This record gives sequence, C-alpha cells and structure tokens, in this order.
Amino acid sequence: MENETVDISRFLDEKGKIKSWPSKFIYKKAIVEYLSTKFESTVFYNEKEVNQIISNWHNFDDFFLLRRSLIDYGFMSREKDGSKYWKN
Repeated sequence: MENETVDISRFLDEKGKIKSWPSKFIYKKAIVEYLSTKFESTVFYNEKEVNQIISNWHNFDDFFLLRRSLIDYGFMSREKDGSKYWKN
C-alpha cells in the first residue's frame, strides 16, 4: 500500500486548490503531501510566508489546520519558537 497512489482529485477544485478536508487519514496525508510540493526544499520560510503559500493552495479557510498538518505528518519542520519553517 505504501507505493499506491492515492487519488485526491475529489478534494481539489479545477485550479488544483484544496477545497475540503477529508475525514480518512490516508486522504489527509495525501492532501498534506500534495501541499508540501508547493514549498521549495532549499528555502527557509517565516510563518507569514508559510501561511501565504497555504492560503494560495486551499479555499476552505483553515491554514492553521494545514500548517499544523504539514508539521505533524513530517513534511515540514520548524523552530520551536515558530520563527523558521523548512521542507523535509
């Protein structure tokens, strides 16, 4: 199952923005992995920049949930004080 591609198209609008938050973990993780592709691997971001990128790629108005999920699912890391974020 690890190599299986999860179809998240029903959670995306016609522009590729995340339009809803799935209830099942497998879809949540796939959505967060998709969102993580919008960040550069060699760039450090501040919280405002992370929020802006997330806001650009979803339309259900909960960048807090998505930012936290990027960290919780291991796609991004941050300094303890939230001053710097980076893609894993």
